[in-house]
Amino acid sequence: MKKRFLTLALVTAISVTSLLACSSKDESKPAKPQKEKSTEILPDSTKVVLNEVAHSIFYAPMYVAIEEGYFEDEGINLELVTGFGADKSMTAVLSGEADIGFMGSEASIYTYNEGANDYVVNFAQLTQRAGNFLVAREEMPDFSWTDLKGKTVLGGRKGGMPEMVFEYILKQKGIDIEKDLTINQNIDFGSTAAAFSEGQADFTVEFEPGATTLEKGGKGYVIASLGEDSGYVPYTAFSAKKSYIEKNKDVIQGFTDALQKGMDYVQTHTPEEIAKIIAPQFKETDLSTITTIVTRYYEQETWKENLIFEKESFELLQNILESADELTKRAPYEDLVTTDFAKKAAK
Repeated sequence: MKKRFLTLALVTAISVTSLLACSSKDESKPAKPQKEKSTEILPDSTKVVLNEVAHSIFYAPMYVAIEEGYFEDEGINLELVTGFGADKSMTAVLSGEADIGFMGSEASIYTYNEGANDYVVNFAQLTQRAGNFLVAREEMPDFSWTDLKGKTVLGGRKGGMPEMVFEYILKQKGIDIEKDLTINQNIDFGSTAAAFSEGQADFTVEFEPGATTLEKGGKGYVIASLGEDSGYVPYTAFSAKKSYIEKNKDVIQGFTDALQKGMDYVQTHTPEEIAKIIAPQFKETDLSTITTIVTRYYEQETWKENLIFEKESFELLQNILESADELTKRAPYEDLVTTDFAKKAAK
């Protein structure tokens, strides 16, 4: 899986490059007064193209930083592009179409192990828990993971973080993923909630807003958080090519400083306040739903207090990849992670 993923990414990157050569939460603290939003681009600002793996409320601190103008404060004119998949986001970074990528850190490990010379380095970690939830057809207040034995679950694609985290939890609970249950991986990631609502499977693993949509429609109930049961996993991080970081240290520092302000905001404001700030990023979703989702992520401590990508988290990620048979060789933390920028931003 990983070889197919990165062979595609690297080949595409080379092709594109050739063409380009010929691109503790304190709820008692008062809310900060909101500043006037400005669309004016400062003449001395630096354009930075950020390719995000998906556009999700899961990444609330980043959208707070955008909506509050923190990137502009750091002299950055940010262009946000959604890649719709880690392979596409990685390809954009490798080819130079994007300056910075935001995706699962496993993509950087795959790239490194495939032998990329100018490999991608992670410089800031945003989320510290998985963002998906287990949904059942009825309320199960006394749910145990062993309740999945003999059942059918709608899972994610093989090699994807949602599915790998799910399987990791099952194995930690002593469940044989081949014999004890059936995991249906034939349904597209964005279609599992609809399939579940139409009667397929006994359980489904859902990202947001799928989980909340099922609950609000009376079609399912969230009974477990994969984020809580898998522990602190470096689910998503910001990364850039080694050469870009070396040549643009001031830009990376300013970018990280802006993100840290977004992290500070979510640590010192209520879910209701956070939801209102990021609502313009999700015009198709009503504020009540945004608030419900933010609250769910807020209460399980999804977002770190800082952006420092710790070695312990990196090794846990590789444990998960090995458990899923997606990793044949471990990558060195010292090569693929730098904490210099995050540590400075946290001071």
